[in-house]
Amino acid sequence: MALLAYLDAFSGISGDMLVGALADAGADAAAIADSIASLEIGATVSFEKVRRCGIGATRYHVEVGEQRAHRHLAQIIKIIEKAGLPARATRNAVAIFQKLGEAEAAVHQVPLETVHFHEVGAADSIADIVGASVGFELVGVDRIVCSPINVGSGTVNTEHGVLPVPAPATARLLTGAPVYSRGPAVELATPTGAAVAVTLAERFGTLPPMSLTRTGYGAGSHDFPGHANVLRVMLGEPTTAEEALEVTVIEAHIDDLNPQVMAYAAERLAEAGALDVSLQPILMKKGRPGNLLRVVARREDRERLAQIIFAETSTLGLRMYAAERRVQARRFEEVETKYGKVRMKIASEGSYAPEYEDCRRLALETGATLKEVIAEANYTYQKQSK
Repeated sequence: MALLAYLDAFSGISGDMLVGALADAGADAAAIADSIASLEIGATVSFEKVRRCGIGATRYHVEVGEQRAHRHLAQIIKIIEKAGLPARATRNAVAIFQKLGEAEAAVHQVPLETVHFHEVGAADSIADIVGASVGFELVGVDRIVCSPINVGSGTVNTEHGVLPVPAPATARLLTGAPVYSRGPAVELATPTGAAVAVTLAERFGTLPPMSLTRTGYGAGSHDFPGHANVLRVMLGEPTTAEEALEVTVIEAHIDDLNPQVMAYAAERLAEAGALDVSLQPILMKKGRPGNLLRVVARREDRERLAQIIFAETSTLGLRMYAAERRVQARRFEEVETKYGKVRMKIASEGSYAPEYEDCRRLALETGATLKEVIAEANYTYQKQSK
């Protein structure tokens, strides 16, 4: 069974917090230290048990001597590749630095090969990224999901001067990811932490359904009163619900629109990426019959879908509210019927159904009725499964 890691970034995310959290969750600290030593960058690491607002956590320290001021991406990749790390850890570390390089190049508007890594290219950041990549490998993580990220607020001092939080590279990296600001006015999400999250996480959202086995807390450098400055890593095995994500439900009551236009609007919304679209007859004020249009959307799609509703229907207002969507794991299996091939949608607990569009197409092509094609597909699958 694949091991799932959930990064709970309620107090932001940085490379050192992540390595500390993985060690706290069971990654071998000595093995992480050995991997950093193999880089030969003059960095030594240590782990310390600390408390943040009463929560026991692990603090990851990196000590470095005199370092060159800048490194190019190609130089950093060579350092990582020659260190003899586990193959997947090497690939992940290189991919993270590639993502960082692309963000820096975009921010400074220079070619990727000419980017000078400042804080990001320093030995401590290399140790953070490699430490995180090796830490995931040591605990056996196969999949990563990240929460929305608390980026903090205020300003941060950089080699380029005082900049707003999130720093430009962090903001670039987190484009498209859910972010927010809460708590102390400091930088909570660093470029290194953001790069790890956007490179390795398969998605951002709520805690996925999982059988929890271990939890680790990585401490940030600051200890704020009333704010636990930790990154929580939750490890476990995925359960049968394949998908669990925050969604936005968009609703409108409509009583003055041609039903043909309503149906067209529903088609447009489905084609534009809505997770679900439904129309429900309702009785509105003054006894007028109308329809409830309900659209389930990914949070990042809600504004685009709302504009389609305004453009294609007569409504002057919408309601939006957050909900959680869970979908059971399913797979497709193709069966050969006397009418042609039909894909069967099969749930993890064994229920099944033929794919409607396949059955519809075969009914039109062969002249059979739709119910005959559906019945034949179900019969063929039952016979094949015995």
